Amino acid sequence: MEDSLKPQECAVRLKALADPDRLRIVERLRAGHQNVSELAEALEMELANVSHHLGILRQAGIVETEKQGRFAINRLHPDVFSSAAGARTIDLGCCKLELPKQT
Repeated sequence: MEDSLKPQECAVRLKALADPDRLRIVERLRAGHQNVSELAEALEMELANVSHHLGILRQAGIVETEKQGRFAINRLHPDVFSSAAGARTIDLGCCKLELPKQT
């Protein structure tokens, strides 16, 4: 019998989101694609810390990165977060998290 819940994958994703700084990064990326420097400046965080947190979010499949010239552009993974206007839900496969409206 196949386990449709995929508890290991779900636990990794939930753990990745269980950090205030990573939640702040996800919130910023809801507004659109950004490189690590833009995120660090907007969140008033050290570049190395933002890069570290992005790595964890990438490993969890929540964020994806695309190389554009000399920059790496980060965005929320489309399988996890709908980019439809007004979308506020992160679908982790095992559960969905509803985020507050952006102000």
